[in-house]
Amino acid sequence: MAKGILLAGGLGSRLSPLTRDDNKHLLPVYTKRMVEIPLASLVDLGLEDVVVVVGGKRRGAFFELLGNGHQYGLERLYYASQEGEAGIPDALKQAEPFITKEHSLADKKEPCVVILGDNYFEDSLKEIYEDWLSQHGGKGACCILKQVDNPWHFGVAEVDSETGQIVALDEKPAEPKSDLAVVGCYFFDADVWSYIDQIKPSARGELEITDILKIYMGNDKLRYYVYNGFWQDLGTFDSWMNVSKRLEEKENATKR
Repeated sequence: MAKGILLAGGLGSRLSPLTRDDNKHLLPVYTKRMVEIPLASLVDLGLEDVVVVVGGKRRGAFFELLGNGHQYGLERLYYASQEGEAGIPDALKQAEPFITKEHSLADKKEPCVVILGDNYFEDSLKEIYEDWLSQHGGKGACCILKQVDNPWHFGVAEVDSETGQIVALDEKPAEPKSDLAVVGCYFFDADVWSYIDQIKPSARGELEITDILKIYMGNDKLRYYVYNGFWQDLGTFDSWMNVSKRLEEKENATKR
């Protein structure tokens, strides 16, 4: 069975001054803490083991909030720490010891589901995840694409209209070639760990998740699904307040 990796690092500068003394993933989003939202998405997939990779301020508060994960339906919840701001693949690397127990046996390494700690997927990802397992046997990688109005803020995928395959990936391009953003949930097989070691920091000084996806793409092992549900990156005040309002409306609707 796949294991989950929840990445909760970063400075949260777009939510300053609230993040001046706090970790953005611990901020309340209606009646939940931000980190609990993507954690629920992983639990919904049926995953039993999750690694939370924390960074930034108040790292110990994650354990105080989430504990051993049993209250969320998990069998085991592990914690790893990322030092500095070296990018998503660097954060992902911190989780490797909890995912790959037998480094000499590649076929014994479990696949993993990676989700960013500030991403809200309103609709379940379970159908996408189960299709990846059944159609591709959990091999290769899968990214989730979403049509957005501001693709220059994200990694952007260009899809060939005839083959239906991803033919290009660009990280935050000034002139995007499509409106398909690569949003914050990925499925990887065990090759991801060796691919992380192959990439170099970008001009931003960080390891980029798009460079990992490009290696899979070059090996014809990258799949994608277009997510049609409501999705939001919670990293701005507008999106944070928007999701809080949606959660309030959903809860009130269930009480009627």
